[in-house]
Amino acid sequence: MYFNGLLKSLTKSMLIIAFLCSIVNQSNAQNVGKLNPLSFGIAGGLNFGINEGLTRPGKLGFRAFALYSFNEYLDGEAGVSYLMSGTETITGYSDYKTTLLIPDIRLRFTPITFGTFSPYATAGLGLLNFTGNEVGFYPDDITKLATTEKKSGMGLAIPVGGGLYWQASKQVGLDINVTSHLSTTDEINPHVDGTNDGTWLAMLGITYNFKSSKTDSDGDGLTDETEERIGTDPNNPDTDGDGLSDGDEVDDYKTDPLKPDTDGDGLKDGAEVNTHKTDPLKADTDGDGLTDGAEVNTHKTDPNKADTDGDGLSDGAEVNSHKTDPLKADTDGDGLNDGAEVNNHKTDPLKADTDGDGLNDGNEVNTTKSNPLKPDTDGDTLIDGDEVNKYKSNPLDPDTDHGSVGDGVEVKRGTNPLVASDDVKKEIPKMELGKKIVLDGVEFETGKAIITPSSDTILQAALSTMVDNPDIEVEISGHTDNVGKRDKNQKLSLDRAESVKQWLVNRGVTASRMSTKGFGPDRPIAPNDTPENKKKNRRIEFSRTK
Repeated sequence: MYFNGLLKSLTKSMLIIAFLCSIVNQSNAQNVGKLNPLSFGIAGGLNFGINEGLTRPGKLGFRAFALYSFNEYLDGEAGVSYLMSGTETITGYSDYKTTLLIPDIRLRFTPITFGTFSPYATAGLGLLNFTGNEVGFYPDDITKLATTEKKSGMGLAIPVGGGLYWQASKQVGLDINVTSHLSTTDEINPHVDGTNDGTWLAMLGITYNFKSSKTDSDGDGLTDETEERIGTDPNNPDTDGDGLSDGDEVDDYKTDPLKPDTDGDGLKDGAEVNTHKTDPLKADTDGDGLTDGAEVNTHKTDPNKADTDGDGLSDGAEVNSHKTDPLKADTDGDGLNDGAEVNNHKTDPLKADTDGDGLNDGNEVNTTKSNPLKPDTDGDTLIDGDEVNKYKSNPLDPDTDHGSVGDGVEVKRGTNPLVASDDVKKEIPKMELGKKIVLDGVEFETGKAIITPSSDTILQAALSTMVDNPDIEVEISGHTDNVGKRDKNQKLSLDRAESVKQWLVNRGVTASRMSTKGFGPDRPIAPNDTPENKKKNRRIEFSRTK
């Protein structure tokens, strides 16, 4: 009964193993293929009976078999075993001698391979034939000699066990296994006790492999058979030296295990997979017009990001078309990123001041709103940079002060483009030799010799007189009111006269045509008794000396 229950359990286990092996076979069919490797082997060892015998010595056993490998996990085995079995002597109760002939078929399941070593489990079904049985027994009188009886028969055999296979060379392998042959008969030892007989068998065998699919000598995940078929080195896990094992290349990444740079982008497949996370099958992973190798090795850009600096231009367009820096969003540092210059404003991303007007493109676009492609946006003959930085006029308005004369004309003739009142030229009285003329309207900052902008109108008139009469010479004198110390007022009046002279020199009047004096409060033209009279005394006078 025990063996019957065990027989049912083992039968179920064998069916489950066969089912799992079929799944493994299907799942690996694409990678391994049906290689049809065939091996033959012979083995010998010791057989130990499992029966009613009081002694169970090891007896010789032999087996011839053939192996057929479906894939690297599953083998079919067909063979025949010749086993000797029996007790030491035939002298008493339960002693026996017999020979067993067992043809069977088996499945070998190899879940994992360690280089050239492959542990496996095996199970199968066979036909057990026993013959030549000699039975020693005592009749009712135990003093009489034992008699013998010849007997033979058959039953089913169920081999179950495991072993270790070593691929010693491409063709030769060694096989060690231990197998239990369960049977459906209780007559191998003729003493019947209701428990089926069986055997334990330990054997050492040698195989000759016409073609082996199990061995993975270099442990790269591909069997030697597969490597020989595709041309890789079965003794080198990374044939092309690219940092990926041959098995990973074939099974996982679909790269060429014979070519270190499958896509020819200048990066090894291993570097792409492990370091840069790029596609080893695609030379330009991010599609920006630069190969992954060029991005990593030459331009230092991100091979997974088409626009590394985020400026609106792909790295390839920057390098190949615009010659801008793909790592710098604003190559020329003008305040506009390269993409905005190329796509929106049509300015030169390599030139901070595209139109050469003295204003960088970003300032024109973002601040002054002038045209970065046109040096004189408003057409007033002044370039935008001079208007903004020098004259403070509006580069978008040809007549900033709206005084009827354009900014360019005013600058050229010396009037202020920010003051409307000087647009219509003001004249001073005709200068006669020795006659003094007060330049009414020339004013200074309090206590200083700095001319205020409101003085431009009258000074422009004086400038016109000097320009229109190049032969005359004048004395410029400064005067103050009586507020403060006399010596300080004396110096202040001279400084103010010098400021007026310098103003005229800056606009083209020869310095030698002008002399200066400072009289302080000494020559008032009105009493210093009211603010209005004091203002009259704070004055600049012109006197023609030639």
